[in-house]
Amino acid sequence: MRQNADLCVIGGAGHVGLPLALAFADRGLRVRVVDVNRRALAAIAKGRMPFMEEGGAALLRRVLKSGRLELTDKASGIRGARFVVLTIGTPIDEFLNPRTGDIEAALKPLLPHLGGRQTLVLRSTVTPGVTEWVGRFLRGKGVKAGVAFAPERIVQGRAVEELGKLPQIVSGTTRAAEDEAAALFGHLAPRIVRLAPREAEFAKLFCNAYRYIQFAAANQFYMIANSAGLDYSRIHRGMKEGYDRLRDLPGAGFAAGPCLFKDTMQLAASPDHDFNLGHAAMRANERLPVYIVRRLSQRHDLAKKTVGLLGMAFKADNDDPRSSLSYKLKKLLALRAKAVLTTDPFVRDPALRPLAEVVRKSDILILCAPHTAYKGLDTRGKVVADVWGFFGRGNRV
Repeated sequence: MRQNADLCVIGGAGHVGLPLALAFADRGLRVRVVDVNRRALAAIAKGRMPFMEEGGAALLRRVLKSGRLELTDKASGIRGARFVVLTIGTPIDEFLNPRTGDIEAALKPLLPHLGGRQTLVLRSTVTPGVTEWVGRFLRGKGVKAGVAFAPERIVQGRAVEELGKLPQIVSGTTRAAEDEAAALFGHLAPRIVRLAPREAEFAKLFCNAYRYIQFAAANQFYMIANSAGLDYSRIHRGMKEGYDRLRDLPGAGFAAGPCLFKDTMQLAASPDHDFNLGHAAMRANERLPVYIVRRLSQRHDLAKKTVGLLGMAFKADNDDPRSSLSYKLKKLLALRAKAVLTTDPFVRDPALRPLAEVVRKSDILILCAPHTAYKGLDTRGKVVADVWGFFGRGNRV
């Protein structure tokens, strides 16, 4: 292992860390990926992306060939690096409150190797106040490293494309740390936007919560229209046609994944303010699988039906099942249907069945993730619940 790297990425084999590490290495920096996931590190070393990322495989091969990428599972790998980027965020617990202890747990192994003129950059979403808390925590441990927060705002699976196109928000507990973060991301971003730490933390949460609320509005509209016996996809097209004020209104569909719900709940959990709109959005989005089951139950004796779920990833053309509402739907149906079969061309899950088998054996099919691979699918005349309107037959349930 080289004595020094320009940049170390903690959690660098994950969805946030790896595209970032590859992008910096491609811009000429010496990058070291630090991750406890040895299986993912082994795949990366062989030139294989451990998850789906547009353009990721080609970029990985190019970076490995350059010799500017190193991989290690040792925390000591951060020693001597000018920048240490931490891609460990703030999850929520079973009570929907931020679990800030994960940040402290990630920092402790780094303490013996962190200090001097290094700058620690928090990259993933954190609850407001965490950046300043990290600064105090390090000072309390005698570590003099600078602390910055530079949130990612990319669409999962398209980081390689978006890292070089999106403005980058940066902040720091000191002006020096902020300047360091601005210099680092100046290698990638077309524009740097400077904010105070708490402003930057709220900005990231607001971005995801706003998107979650947009999906909630669409899903609430869908349930209202569907309950009235109408095809919401026709209404949606009619509303938007030639009317730019509604250009950002999405269609109906499952709104889930590892970020939107979690970040909305982080805002709602704050003791300093109410976020009733966030709770309302959560109720609308999380209710959609319940609504589908209820509507199907009104028309079919589910106890005598086999239901097939098409797509278990949290969104289309992705292999990530984290927080996918497809699994919530599966649990609901397990108590009501004769049998539930699941399929997905990308997700790794031993319970999944081949697509042809699911279509053949199911009485009812529910499109959960509108993967491109399902375009033109022969559903063999089965009942199909398609809230997305993906198959072009309307989206009534």
